[in-house]
Amino acid sequence: MAASPLLATPSAAAESSARRPPGPRWRAALLLALAFGSGLLMAGNPFRPSSNNPAGTARAYLRFKEILSYVDRDYVDSADTEGLTDYAVARMLEKLDPHSVYLPAAEREKAEAFLQGSFEGVGLDFYFFRDTATVSGTLRGGPAEAAGLRPGDKLLRVGPKSVAGTHGTTGQLAQLLRGARGSSVALTVVRAGQPQPLSFVVARRRLPNPSVEPGVLLADGQTGYLKVNRFAADTYDEFKAELSALRQRGITGLVLDLRGNPGGYLDRATRLADEFISGSRKLVYTDGKGEQYDTQTYARVPGDWEQGALAVLVDENSASAAEVLAGALQDHDRALLIGRRTYGKGLVQQPIALQDGGELRLTIARYYTPAGRCIQKPYGEDKASYQRELAERQRRGEFTAAANVPVAKERRFRTDHGRPVYGGGGIIPDVFVPRDSLAHCEYFGRLCRQGVLQAYAQAYYQHHRPELTGLRAEQFTATFKLTDADLEGVARLARQAGLPPSPAAQRRCAPLVRLHLKAYLAQSLFGPEASRAVLRAEDAELQQALQSVKDGPALLALLHQS
Repeated sequence: MAASPLLATPSAAAESSARRPPGPRWRAALLLALAFGSGLLMAGNPFRPSSNNPAGTARAYLRFKEILSYVDRDYVDSADTEGLTDYAVARMLEKLDPHSVYLPAAEREKAEAFLQGSFEGVGLDFYFFRDTATVSGTLRGGPAEAAGLRPGDKLLRVGPKSVAGTHGTTGQLAQLLRGARGSSVALTVVRAGQPQPLSFVVARRRLPNPSVEPGVLLADGQTGYLKVNRFAADTYDEFKAELSALRQRGITGLVLDLRGNPGGYLDRATRLADEFISGSRKLVYTDGKGEQYDTQTYARVPGDWEQGALAVLVDENSASAAEVLAGALQDHDRALLIGRRTYGKGLVQQPIALQDGGELRLTIARYYTPAGRCIQKPYGEDKASYQRELAERQRRGEFTAAANVPVAKERRFRTDHGRPVYGGGGIIPDVFVPRDSLAHCEYFGRLCRQGVLQAYAQAYYQHHRPELTGLRAEQFTATFKLTDADLEGVARLARQAGLPPSPAAQRRCAPLVRLHLKAYLAQSLFGPEASRAVLRAEDAELQQALQSVKDGPALLALLHQS
């Protein structure tokens, strides 16, 4: 078994295989047993009944083996026994809990890549518009940039495979671009102003895939900001380096952003908690079936930010290991939590490698915050209703008003300073900030998903490059504005992409459209950090966090009195 359990869970908005939580141990046993007409496995790994219910486990195993044998031999049509086994295993695990899953070998590789600090590829960002992938940027100093690819190039082929007009997905194209280190891939593109397609041979190499964004100094000149996107292999080292750089700039407060963080390695989250929590206080504990899965984790080392003011941003997509960190900080009154109730994933998965190259991620314990809260939200056998739970929060108005957040009064616990906190379904922050309803309106969502905003920003950049490149990043952020004519241009492009005209939706979403167009332009001009700076300037939750860093001690005292 792997040394550290995985606590990754998918965000509600978009689940990738890399974030999908886990699956079964004896799929390979069944198939090999069929192949050799025996109930034993090869490689000295025989079927072993459970010690708790050996007779029942053996009967169930033999029953499945017998039925699958009859299906394979006698069913009227040809049957995909591996596919049937996968289906049966998936349904079996769904009866257990929403996070025990089986990952086939290909999905396992994607899941592992998500938790690594680097990957092997070409360093190319792209978006799809009208079924064509367009380069939106290249990694500075990366293979694609060195080979000569530019933003605005439209991809026709990756190697011999056509990728234009094929209804491909972002994930499929990303897989084509990735490959073994040192291998090469030929990219054929259409470039504006060139009469014929251009071909480039790009050598793949190991590229960084950081989980912590570069630290920045916020507008007050005293507060640092760090965003952790996931808890991957290198997260702790990346965090330490970024925090050290901020401390050298003289920060007196820190905002830690865990919004959208789906989790990852538990030990990386607890090591971050240890940087904030002094002494030898408890950080998290787990309780499973048998003592081998019962653990208690304590602070062990002097941390780099044990005394400074701290605010933590969370939302409904902060899950698992992110909730462990947030819960520890809240239980010890070490930070103010700001935002909305977290996802509510409190089950620990153990990754178990299988002989077919796949992986079973089996729930082996529940984790608890230092005060004793289990933050796993309720679940039953209906996995679909569990996956709709965030939509139910929206329907109840939980994202717009703190009064609509359900509180399990019978599961009340106390922080170190006596403040009441509650278990039973995510971490409830100390300061509620409503979700931006515009960012989740259907029209704006379709503009983003169908690449309309990026396509318009790319065309604008190409047309206005001379005057844009004369601006410094600070000038651009402070003075650049898009006109009403630009908004009408976006609407025309949206109609070309098949979005029905909606003047009311266009007016309602106009501020957000302007903001994101400006962010895309900033990325084309100055890089990803300039783009993030544009978005931070209009981030209401971040502004609340900045204020809370200043008012933290007084606000904690007020919360304690209430």
